[in-house]
Amino acid sequence: MSRTATEIATQPTCWRRAAEAAAAFDGLPQPGERVAVTGCGTSWFMAMAYAALREASGQGETDAFASSEFPVGRSYDRVVAITRSGTTTEVLELLGALRGKIATLALTADPKTPVMDAADTVAVLDWADEESVVQTRFATTALAFLRAGLEVSGPLPAGVKTVAEAAVDAELAVTEPLPEAAVSAEQWTFLGRGWTYGLAQEAGLKMREAAGAWTESYPSMEYRHGPIAITGPGRVAWVFGTLPEGLAGDVARVGGTVVNRASADPMADLIRAQRLAVVLAEAKGYDPDRPRNLSRSVILTEA
Repeated sequence: MSRTATEIATQPTCWRRAAEAAAAFDGLPQPGERVAVTGCGTSWFMAMAYAALREASGQGETDAFASSEFPVGRSYDRVVAITRSGTTTEVLELLGALRGKIATLALTADPKTPVMDAADTVAVLDWADEESVVQTRFATTALAFLRAGLEVSGPLPAGVKTVAEAAVDAELAVTEPLPEAAVSAEQWTFLGRGWTYGLAQEAGLKMREAAGAWTESYPSMEYRHGPIAITGPGRVAWVFGTLPEGLAGDVARVGGTVVNRASADPMADLIRAQRLAVVLAEAKGYDPDRPRNLSRSVILTEA
């Protein structure tokens, strides 16, 4: 078993620990604050998911930006940065630009990195750190930590499960058989609405990183506005969360296949996509722990 597969399987335990940590942590966004969440790559997609979920919970206006595209001149009460390695250049540069102007919180897996001094407050989720280059459990654990903070501050939107409930769904997701249509497909499009759109983006990225797969990601309702043109036999539309009315029929009409587990927490459903990426990588003879052209952290040097 690859290291990535082993780390994927530990996520239910990591999420439960994240919920406990969040309940005792002082420094999470408070209701009514205007917040921005940032990161790079996978961390950016987790930021997108949290931002949409926080706004839907009525706890305050929340934006998400890739760290390289952050509008530094914009006013926020707090900025949350997600960085597994604690060394990502764009994140550290942004935190430096915000120091003394806006309160900052960083989520990281490594307490021996520059982010410890770059942010005002740091949540160290070192039990979710990974040996694999590909992010799986740290990303979802960071999102679980932030989700649990929303639970502490107020009710979640209707239909959104608690982190404890999501962990129960995750236990099934790490062991159940993957959909055969997804395993045998040649192309995958991941879809989501609201906070699950960030998860759809991450699922597509994971498939590209680990397996070099042809994947795309869109908001669910945008799928019929162009992307459906590529749908056909051997191609899958994987929908996180609630399946929009009529979408399954539209996909079937052009020969595609819908994959949807609406009863499962969308974050648990992401585990299935992570597992699919590993299966496809191994089928191609790739090493899912060390994908081509990637490193654990992007550290830029001056020209």
